[in-house]
Amino acid sequence: MRQAADAAENVTNSRTLELLARAGFAASGILHLLVGAIAIRLAMGGSGNADISGAVAELATQPAGPFLLWASFAACAALALWQASDAIFDYSHLPTKEKAKNKGKAAAQAFVYAGLALTLLAFARGTGSSGDNQQKASDLTASLMKAPGGVALLVLLGAAIAVTGVAYGIRGIRKSFEKQLRMPASQMTRKAVTVLGVTGYVAKGIVLLLTGLLIAIATLQAHPEESTGLDGALRALRDQPFGVYVLAAVGAGLICYGVYMVVRARLAKMTK
Repeated sequence: MRQAADAAENVTNSRTLELLARAGFAASGILHLLVGAIAIRLAMGGSGNADISGAVAELATQPAGPFLLWASFAACAALALWQASDAIFDYSHLPTKEKAKNKGKAAAQAFVYAGLALTLLAFARGTGSSGDNQQKASDLTASLMKAPGGVALLVLLGAAIAVTGVAYGIRGIRKSFEKQLRMPASQMTRKAVTVLGVTGYVAKGIVLLLTGLLIAIATLQAHPEESTGLDGALRALRDQPFGVYVLAAVGAGLICYGVYMVVRARLAKMTK
C-alpha cells in the first residue's frame, strides 16, 4: 500500500503534470477574463451569461474552439489532480493546525478546478449549454429546499460562499496572494502583478459575496428560481442604483483577475 502511495505521489509531482497544472491556471484566467467581458457587456445593455458556462460558450465560438475546449479541459483536470495531490500528500511538515488548513484549501481548489474541467468537457463533447449553470443552481436549490434540513444546508452554503468572498477580498487587500508567487525581479513588473492581484482578488471577492448572499436570500424567501449563481448575482447587481457602473467596474476587476491567473501560470510556486 505504501509503495502504491509513493508511486501515486511521484506521478502527481512529475514535471509533465506540473506544466499541465500551470496551464490550468491560465485556462482559469481566460475563463475569468471572458466572464468579466460578458459582465461589462451586460452593463452596457448587451446579452450573455456572465458565468463559467457562458464563458466556456464564448470560448467555443473562437477560432479553433474545439481544440481550446479540449486543451483547457486537460489543463484544468491536471490542476485539479495537482491540488488533490497537495491535499493528500503535502504539508506534512507543518504543525497540525496549519497542515489541516492548507490541506483543506487544496481540497477545495481541487473541487473547483474539477468543476471547471467537467464544464469544459461537457462543451467539448457538445452536451453543454450556456444556461446550464443557472438552471442547475435553481433546480438544486428547489430540490434541497424540499429535503429535510435542506433550507439550513442552503443557508450555510450561501454563507460559506459569502465568507469565501470576504476571504478573497482580504487576501487582495493584504496582498497575501504574493506568497503563492515567485515574484519577478523587475520592480515595475512586480508592481504590475501586485495591482492585477489586488484588483482581481477584490473583484472576485465581491462576486462570491454577492453569489452567496443571493443563495441565502433566495432560500430564506422560498424563491429557488432566484438562486441562479454567478450570473444571477451580477444581474442583481446591475439592477441596483448605479448598478451598471458598479457591474462594469466588477467586470473590469474580473478581467484583471483573469490576467493575474495567466501570469500566475508562469510565476506560481508549485512545490511545497
